[in-house]
Order: sequence, then structure tokens, then C-alpha cells
Amino acid sequence: MNAVQALETATADACCAPAARPLLGAEDAQDRARILKALSDPNRLRLLSIVKSGDGGEACVCDLTEPLDLGQPTVSHHLKILVDAGLLSREKRGTWAYYSLVPGALEAASESILAL
Repeated sequence: MNAVQALETATADACCAPAARPLLGAEDAQDRARILKALSDPNRLRLLSIVKSGDGGEACVCDLTEPLDLGQPTVSHHLKILVDAGLLSREKRGTWAYYSLVPGALEAASESILAL
């Protein structure tokens, strides 16, 4: 049996056909994992909800601690994770920081997860 015949036999004996679409690359997997990790915390989901429902689709950091009953350092930590994941943007105004959803970020996150 030559090499081509051996390959054809091995392919025929395989349990299933090779994937028709490309596999998820390492960099894309890292990006998706960062977003999923950011979304996996209930407090961060609540922060996204509060920001989204705020006046003009934004919220001041000063308005985010009381609804969650968390300290300011903890809320700031969660907000940083959401910003780093590309879900929220931060704008400094005087001494306060205002957060808003990055346009299309939640939709893009949903689509990238469904594309797995």
C-alpha cells in the first residue's frame, strides 16, 4: 500500500469528516474569553444594565455603588474589567468618570459567541 492509499484508508476509517469551517484561532479565543469572563460576573452584568438604562445611556461612577451595595474600589475594579473587555467606555468629566456602552459591543459579543 502506498502513502496515498494509506491516507485514503485512514480518512475512511476516521470517526467523522474534518471540520468544513476554519477553527478558532488562539488570538480570537483570547478575545472571546476576555469578553465572556467580563460577562460572567453578576455584578458586572448589573453594571451594564444600570449604565444602559441611565440618562443618555451613561452613568456616573458616583451612581453605581449604591445599587450594587458594593464599595467604590470594588465597583471601579468591575468597571475596569468591562472597559478592558471593550464593553464600556470611560469619559472623565472633572472629578467624576462617566461610563457608557460601546456602540455595538454587546451585539458583537453575542454574535461572536454564537459563531462558535
